[in-house]
Amino acid sequence: MSLRLKVVALAIVALCLAAGLWVYWFVTAHGFSAREKPLRIEALLARNARRIASPRGARGLKNPVSLTPLAIAEAREHFADHCATCHANDGSGRTQINAGLYPPAPDMRQPDSQDLSDGELFYIIKNGIRFTGMPGWGGEDEENWKLVLFIRHLPKLTAKELELMKEVNGLEIHGGASH
Repeated sequence: MSLRLKVVALAIVALCLAAGLWVYWFVTAHGFSAREKPLRIEALLARNARRIASPRGARGLKNPVSLTPLAIAEAREHFADHCATCHANDGSGRTQINAGLYPPAPDMRQPDSQDLSDGELFYIIKNGIRFTGMPGWGGEDEENWKLVLFIRHLPKLTAKELELMKEVNGLEIHGGASH
């Protein structure tokens, strides 16, 4: 190995060590408080965690549950009872709990969520994503697939559907925010 190659390798190792020490210092000095707004890089990583967290095999999974009014109604009730606390009845993520989450629960109506494949959404519902606040719910596969259908339906929710959800969980939406 030439001297030049050894110097370059040593410089790379030194830079990696310095970066690691800086991360260690930063974390021990500032901690990981969920009350502080995250750094931009942390927010970027969290936003992309949903796609990164799903294995390639899950991305191609197709929803075996047919889109029917009954499937949407069942999933709507499940979402209102289990998911709306963080994601809000309308999927906006504007809830009292979500205000203290970093990263916050995403707006499920927006392209960042709607562009995920059915398989990715299914995997996230079933398994969760570490360090994001999204728990792995497990549950029955058919129930989870129905939730995928409902997530796709969120941008088209009607006032009647929101009222039905409010009957399940009591959450009201005022000015776009649930509380």
